[in-house]
Amino acid sequence: MQEIQLRQAKATLSSVIDQARQGQPSIITRHGRPEAVVLGFEEWQRLSQVPSFGKLLMAAPLDDGDLPERQGGVRDPEL
Repeated sequence: MQEIQLRQAKATLSSVIDQARQGQPSIITRHGRPEAVVLGFEEWQRLSQVPSFGKLLMAAPLDDGDLPERQGGVRDPEL
């Protein structure tokens, strides 16, 4: 992945986009700090459809007894 200054990215935008379409994203910097990433649309679609870890856990086909019982933590009020 290449780093390119914003000024240079503006001047060569067509080339930056062509590279992104070929699988070579670019990090756009401003005053030496990363500000944005240019990547191909297909790659963006792939990354934007990745489910969150929480959603994956909630969708897991678990049965009773698949997870260990909780040890410690909340105190039993009858003790």
